[in-house]
Amino acid sequence: MSTNEVDAPPRSAPPQLRRGRLRHFADRWPFRRKLNLLVGIPLAVVAALLAYLIADQVGQARDAASAADLVRNSEQVAGLVNDLESEHQLAILLSVRYEAGGMGVESTLAGYRKAQDKVDAQIAKVRAAFGDGLPDGEAQALKEVEGLTSLRGTVEQSYLPASNIDPAYNNAARTVIGGLGLDRNSELATTFTGNLLDSLLRADAAHGSFETGVFSATTGDTNAQIEFTTAVGAYELYNNQVERFSRFATAEQADELAGIEHTDAQRDIAEAYAELQVAPSTLQAGSPAEIRTAFRDALGDYPAYPRQAEARLRITSSLIGQIADRADAARSDAAWRAGLLLTIGLLGFVLWIAFSIVVRRSVVRPVLALTGAAQEVAEVAGRELARVADDDEDDSPPKLREMPATADDEIGELAEVFNRVQTTAIALLERQVLSRRNVAEMFGNVGRRVSNLTARQLSLIDAVERGETDPALLERLYSIDHIAVRLRRNADSLMLLAGIRETVLDSGPTALTNVVRAALGQIEGFRRVQLHARTEVMVEPDIIGDLTLMVAELLENAVSFSPAGSPVEVYVRDTSAAEAAGGATIVVADHGLGMGAERLAEENARLVRRERLDVVPTKVLGLFVVGTLARRWGIGVALSRTPGGGVTAEVSVPPSLLLAMSPVTAATAGTRAPAAVERTAGSLPAPEPAAGRTAVAEAPDPSRGLAEPPSPGTAAGPRRA
Repeated sequence: MSTNEVDAPPRSAPPQLRRGRLRHFADRWPFRRKLNLLVGIPLAVVAALLAYLIADQVGQARDAASAADLVRNSEQVAGLVNDLESEHQLAILLSVRYEAGGMGVESTLAGYRKAQDKVDAQIAKVRAAFGDGLPDGEAQALKEVEGLTSLRGTVEQSYLPASNIDPAYNNAARTVIGGLGLDRNSELATTFTGNLLDSLLRADAAHGSFETGVFSATTGDTNAQIEFTTAVGAYELYNNQVERFSRFATAEQADELAGIEHTDAQRDIAEAYAELQVAPSTLQAGSPAEIRTAFRDALGDYPAYPRQAEARLRITSSLIGQIADRADAARSDAAWRAGLLLTIGLLGFVLWIAFSIVVRRSVVRPVLALTGAAQEVAEVAGRELARVADDDEDDSPPKLREMPATADDEIGELAEVFNRVQTTAIALLERQVLSRRNVAEMFGNVGRRVSNLTARQLSLIDAVERGETDPALLERLYSIDHIAVRLRRNADSLMLLAGIRETVLDSGPTALTNVVRAALGQIEGFRRVQLHARTEVMVEPDIIGDLTLMVAELLENAVSFSPAGSPVEVYVRDTSAAEAAGGATIVVADHGLGMGAERLAEENARLVRRERLDVVPTKVLGLFVVGTLARRWGIGVALSRTPGGGVTAEVSVPPSLLLAMSPVTAATAGTRAPAAVERTAGSLPAPEPAAGRTAVAEAPDPSRGLAEPPSPGTAAGPRRA
C-alpha cells in the first residue's frame, strides 16, 4: 500500500472499466438511478407489451366492427345480384318473344323496364348502405352496371341473341361481387369471414346464372345449345362455391345453403334441366313454329324461376345475417379482451409500482446509511494516510470506526464483511509500514557500506597516484579513480532512496559552475559535455552535495540516451529578476530521441509530486532521485523537448540557496573548491582542449537554438532510465 496516492493526481481507470463505453458510463450512475432503471426498464417493457396487446385487441375489435358492417351491407349487394339476374331473365324472355313473332312483347317489355328500375334503385341502396366506406372496386362495379343502358336499349328494340346478352349480365354480377374484395380483406381474414361471404355470394350468383341458362335453353331459340352449355358451366361453378363455403361454414350453414336445391321451384327447374340433358343437340328449333311451341312450353314453367329467385335470396340473406352475427361476436370478444387486459394491466401496474417503492426504500435506505458511514471512514483514513510522506512515516495506525449494520439482509452482511476487510487492511498497513522501514534500513546500510568502501578505495588510489610517474599507468589509475567516484555517487543515491540524509560541511560556499564541473566528474561520458557558463553565483555549503548529485543524474541521463557522437550542452546562467527574483538556472540539453508528449508530462509530474520508490518503475530511478532532491530544497526542475530532437532539463535554483558576493570575494572563493570538487578534479585526466569542450565565458543566445538532431541510426538506446 502506497501512501503517496493521497496527493497524487487521479490515475487512469483500471482496464476492466474500459472494455465498453456503456459499462463505464453506467458505473458512474448513482445507485438510486441504477435501481430505478432496474425496476423501470422491465416495467416499461411490460407496459409496452401490454399496450401492444391492448392496441391489438382494440384493433381487432375495430376490424371486427368494420367487418360486421361490410357483411351486413353485402346483403344489399346480394339483392343487387338477384335483381340483375331477374333483369337478365326478362331480357332473354323479351328477345325470344321478338324471335317468336312478337307475341306478348308489350307485357314483357313493361316487366323488363320495371326490372331495370328495380336494379337502379338497388344500386342506390348499395351506395347508401356503404356510404363513405364504399370500396373503390365496388364503386367501379356499380358504374359498370349502370353502363348496361346501351344493351338495354338494344334488347328493347329488337331481337338480340342470348350469346350477346348473357356475358354482359354475368360479368356485371361477377364484378359487383368481386368489387367488394372479400377474399382480400385483412379485416375479415382472421375469422375467414371474407372467404365465407365471398363463396356465398358467388354461389348465389352462379345458381342464378344456372337458372337463367336453363330457361333460355328451353325456349328453343337459335342460341339454345349455347345457353345449355352456359347452364352446365354455371351449375358446376355453383357446386364449387358450395364446397368452398362448406370449408369455412358450420354444418348447419352448409345444410341451409344446400336448401337452394330442395325448393318446389327448383324441382321444376331441375326437371327442365334433366330434359335438356337428354338430347342437347336437338334443343334449337328449326322453324318459327317450333320456336313458338318451345316458347309456350318454357312460359308454362317460367313462374318457377321468380319463385326460385325469391327462395334463393331468402336463404342467402339469412346466411349473410348469420355471418354478420359471427363478425359482431368477434368484435364483442375482441372488445371484451381489450377491456380485460386494460383492467388487469392497470391493476398490475399499480400493485407493481407500490411493491417497487417499498422494495426500493428497503434497499436504498441501508445503502445510503452504509455509504455515509463509509464516507466518514474514508475521510478519517485519508487524513491518517496523508501524514505518511516519502520522508516521514507515522508509526501509529489509523483510527477507523466500524460501520453500522442497519439491515439483516445482504447489505447488513456487506457492512460486517467491510468491517472485517477494514480491520485486515489496517493490519496490512502496519505490516507494510514496518516492511518498508526495514527495507529502507537495509538500503541505507548497503549504501553506507558501499560509500565507506569507496572512500577507502579512493584513498588507496590517491596513495598509488602520488608515488607513480608512469603516464600510461597514471591514465589507468585515473580511470579507476573515476569509476570509484561514480560508484560513490550510486551509493549516495541509494542512501537517498532509503531516506537517509547526511550533510557534511567540510568547505565553504562554492561557485555554481564548479558544482556542475564536480557533477561532470561523476559521469562516464563527461568528454561529450559542452559547458557554457556566464555566472559567478555562489552556492550555500549545505546544498553542494545534493545539488551535485542532482546535476550528475541529469547529465548521466543526457549522455546515456543520446547518440555517441552528439554533444550534451550545459548552460549555467543567472536568472533574470522578472523570472525568479535573482536565482540561477542550469540547463542540460541532449539531442537524442526524446520523449513523447504523454511521457514527458508524466515525468514532469513525477518530479513535482510526492512519490515512493516502491510504486515507481525502476527505469525512472534517476529522475526519482532528482525529484526527491528538488522537493527537499525547493528547486524547480522541468523537462521539455529540445528543438530538433532530444530532451532539455532546466534546473531553477532559488535565490535562498545562493550567496550574493562581491567580485573580490567571488574571485577568492572561486579558487577554492569543496572536497568533492577537489576529489574529482584531482582524479580526472586533463583532457586536451577540443572544440565544444571548453567552458565558454558567455552564455549562448537562446534564440539561436541547439544543434541539429542526430540521425535515427545513431540513436543510443531507449529513452530515460
